[in-house]
Amino acid sequence: MNTYRTSEVAKIIGIHPNTVRLYEKWGLIPKVERQKNGYRIFTDIHIEQFKLARAALKVEILQNGLRRKALNIIIVSATGNFDEAIILTDEYLEQLQREKDNAEEAIDIVKNLLSGEDKLHEVLLKRKEVSNYLNISMDTLRNWELNGLLTVKRKSNGYRVYTHEDLRRLKIIRVLRCANYSLSAILRMLNVLSYNTEIDIRDIIDMPEENEDIITACDKLLSSIQSAQINASLMKTTILNMKKEFQINPPL
Repeated sequence: MNTYRTSEVAKIIGIHPNTVRLYEKWGLIPKVERQKNGYRIFTDIHIEQFKLARAALKVEILQNGLRRKALNIIIVSATGNFDEAIILTDEYLEQLQREKDNAEEAIDIVKNLLSGEDKLHEVLLKRKEVSNYLNISMDTLRNWELNGLLTVKRKSNGYRVYTHEDLRRLKIIRVLRCANYSLSAILRMLNVLSYNTEIDIRDIIDMPEENEDIITACDKLLSSIQSAQINASLMKTTILNMKKEFQINPPL
């Protein structure tokens, strides 16, 4: 079996030598033997495990424990329990598909709301009434307003009043937030819809603008999930190959 030093592993995987040491510290690779002089000696199984870890962590999807599950797959594989790692990867793939289905369903619901299929009578509600009607907290309403997702009219006495159009907009926001779209992605979509109602909302909500300073996975949720699915399939292939090549005595 081939052996490698820390610098060689870093070059092969395309990471900094300090990252190699961090992966070892975090238990993301099998135990590393050392020479008498203290130098680490990595083998081919370490190289494959590094590839697995890089694929698992390439897309940072945090919702519903997905990040933790990806890390758990790496850690279980690092112990040599490849069968369990394969099971966990299949579960991870299934959850990613559910996340994608939820994201797609939210888009369809928004389209129905925008088309007027969700009929609303003319209303004027206070914030507490809106909170109860939509089953969301008043703090959530304040947060959405502070982030520019909604501008609420006020009566002469200063009280906010929500119209039927406000409720429609809030329903759209709620649906998309429940599907884990980010506030910035939702705001981007709403802003574009304000002057172009014919736009494909699936495209605009998944396409951050170039001038956005920080872009997260939830700012481009659909494409991030799709990328995660591709990476998860690569993870499974890598684990299957490691099982075939390196597992001599399966764990009890």
